[in-house]
Amino acid sequence: MIEKIKKKQQTILNILSKVDLPLSSSKIADELEMLGYDMSQRTVRFYLVKMDQAGFTENIKKRGRKITELGLNELGASSTIDRVGFLSSKIDQMTYGMNFDFKTKSGTVVINLSIVEPYKLLECLDVMSRVFEYGFAMGHLMTLLGPGERFGHETIPENRIGIGTVCSITVNGVLLKYGIPANSRFGGLLELKGGKPVRFVEIINYDGTSIDPLEVFIKSGMTNCTGVVRSGNGRIGASFREFPAESRGRVEDLSHRLEDVGLGGVMKVGRPNQSLLEIPVSEGRVGAIVIGGLNPVAILEEIGVRVHSRALGGLIDFNKLFHYTELKTRLEAFL
Repeated sequence: MIEKIKKKQQTILNILSKVDLPLSSSKIADELEMLGYDMSQRTVRFYLVKMDQAGFTENIKKRGRKITELGLNELGASSTIDRVGFLSSKIDQMTYGMNFDFKTKSGTVVINLSIVEPYKLLECLDVMSRVFEYGFAMGHLMTLLGPGERFGHETIPENRIGIGTVCSITVNGVLLKYGIPANSRFGGLLELKGGKPVRFVEIINYDGTSIDPLEVFIKSGMTNCTGVVRSGNGRIGASFREFPAESRGRVEDLSHRLEDVGLGGVMKVGRPNQSLLEIPVSEGRVGAIVIGGLNPVAILEEIGVRVHSRALGGLIDFNKLFHYTELKTRLEAFL
């Protein structure tokens, strides 16, 4: 019985987390019905009162309920087991949700969201810019979000700034638009020597985790982007993809087009049915290494700047992105 109650509470919190406006008990009951739950408005109100008392929801008088930061934390913690494999599903969701178009240079792309103190970021612009300059980020475009702005499930707090970096899943979305399905196998730490990829030293499979691998590596202090931009030797975040072998030429062509519009990040494409950096590929497939979109943020953590990051933060309009060299000017507007 207790587990059933917690499951229903979690479902209500999940519904509230997906909207910016307060929801009434009748609207929540309608949403629950669509999910297969038969709950009256009275029962929904009972749950909401209990969640108000726990601090998970806030009663916005005459307008309905909103989920609180505590509620978002509870939702994330209580659904960890349910989310094993969630990352693979989210990758698919973002891939199919993208609609970027090369011809018009418009549409949506996937970005990661990182939250940091603006003055700390200002102090570290040079070192962060070098990650873009030396080609160890996903292209050369990014965006900024100011305090109070909401993106995905995150709201930028006061006295903080949101950094949006292009996510490597953008590659999947573009390829799919041209009829090429990509299988995202794992995220890992890629060792470089002389600026060239040598091997993966750590990997985490996407279908066995609820947290993005690069988030884990960054917080664990396992990246060495600093060494890469200084000497060409170090470890960066990267991921491994597989494509149909017949699409190899098309993949290379599209990766060049991605670079031309500032979204490039395909570091290396293998040969059909052959291992790439000692990673075996499936029969009839070709492997590829894609640069991690959070590398510019990883270098901030390496030099002691605390950053809260979420890979696959959401979809954003391409025209809201700007060249990384504009970062200082745009950041100063928030200071």
